[in-house]
Amino acid sequence: MNALYDWLTQRGREWSYAWSRVFYFAALAVVGALSPSVYNRATRQVVEKQIYFTAWQILPGFTLFVALFSCVFVQIVGATASDFGLYRYALELVIRILVLEILPLLTALFVAVRTGAAINTEVALMQIQNEFEALERVGVDPFRLELLPRVIGGTISVLVLTLVNIVFALVIAHVMIFDFRPWNLPPGDFARVIGKVFDGPALLVLGVKILAFGLAVTVIPISEGLNTPQKQIFYAPIAVLRGMVRLFFALMLIEIMAIAVIYV
Repeated sequence: MNALYDWLTQRGREWSYAWSRVFYFAALAVVGALSPSVYNRATRQVVEKQIYFTAWQILPGFTLFVALFSCVFVQIVGATASDFGLYRYALELVIRILVLEILPLLTALFVAVRTGAAINTEVALMQIQNEFEALERVGVDPFRLELLPRVIGGTISVLVLTLVNIVFALVIAHVMIFDFRPWNLPPGDFARVIGKVFDGPALLVLGVKILAFGLAVTVIPISEGLNTPQKQIFYAPIAVLRGMVRLFFALMLIEIMAIAVIYV
């Protein structure tokens, strides 16, 4: 029992320390992002490069995937609702589930797998090879030049990708439900449902959730990468694994909290 208690105590301390680092770095990143002095030429170049690799490169392919996924989802929900005589609720159900919940989470997960892991690996290797200390010795702030631009670029990328895919999903829902008219809904229902679903509280929660997703997919990998011991190259995959597990947990927790705020 004592051994189990000691192990749980140690794990609890490690867990608390890890999340305290994440929140501390997140606070620094938010304060830094709101500081106009941060946005010099070098920082803007890193931000633009991060947006290019995180959002622009994957935009066509990911948008096509979201379009196909939206078509399948709209068809399944609409056909099921029609079978049960609830086709008038199909549009609202599509918007609430697909637009407010699935697409933001799907985008965050996609960026986390593609970019979060890469950022985690890159920061971990830089920490192992003492590159941050080398930058400090030549008078360069690694936080402003290397870390903060990745947070800003990653957050903007998640925001842009989510908004673009939401627009595409709404267009697809309109085309499939009204232009093809498989369920014969009145044309005015689309504007009515949009206004009903996207009210003030829902828009606020959606915006905060997307922003939290964007911060999570960059802050958590960077924080875990910075905690990698120096000159210990075999710790790099361990840091990436821990970062991705904590990132997945954080994304799920953010989604659950957003659902609780809206529907509970």
